[in-house]
Amino acid sequence: MNEQRGSLQRAAAQSFFERARSRLVLEVPPALTDPLAQGARGDLDLNPSMWERAGVSATKPAAVLVPVIDRGEPTVLFTIRTQELASHAGQVAFPGGKIDPDDENPVAAALREAKEEIGLAPTLIEPLGYLDLYLTFSGFRILPTVARVKPDFALTLNPREVTETFEVPLAFLMTPANVQRRSREWKGILREYYAIPFGDRYIWGITAGIVRNLYDRVYA
Repeated sequence: MNEQRGSLQRAAAQSFFERARSRLVLEVPPALTDPLAQGARGDLDLNPSMWERAGVSATKPAAVLVPVIDRGEPTVLFTIRTQELASHAGQVAFPGGKIDPDDENPVAAALREAKEEIGLAPTLIEPLGYLDLYLTFSGFRILPTVARVKPDFALTLNPREVTETFEVPLAFLMTPANVQRRSREWKGILREYYAIPFGDRYIWGITAGIVRNLYDRVYA
């Protein structure tokens, strides 16, 4: 029975990676640096009346890595940001940050940030493609890179940026019923957002929105 279950998990993993390769590309969208270009999404997907405001305020290109670990049952790696960071302190996040002038492209920025934040070696990472550009009210235009990561890694966390990491089964994240829609007041405005509770972990906001976009791009 365990052998059969393992075979099914492996088949599901291969299916995900094959679908991701066929549906995602590593072509940088013009909207990464051009606020007038079309093709972005973000927290505002659930708050359409705020699109114009967010599109104008989001001016800083950034990149994150969405690391899908190629285990028998694939998992997705998340970080928990330190309380000292200027933005999104203490929240669940993907490795990432602003794209530097020296970065060759958003993939290079995502790999650099993953190395700097958690010590994930670039040699273990196979980029598969970009998700949709994600705009935030904190001013960033984030381009997520989905990647297949070999499981034989050892992490070294940067204590100034990350307090810990954890993994969530990909199958759990790709089950729509596990992704909730919630609302809260933000600067006097009632805003809706995605949330994914997992045990004692609470994935929400930008990170949960990117997870939802992963499902939309690979399976929807």
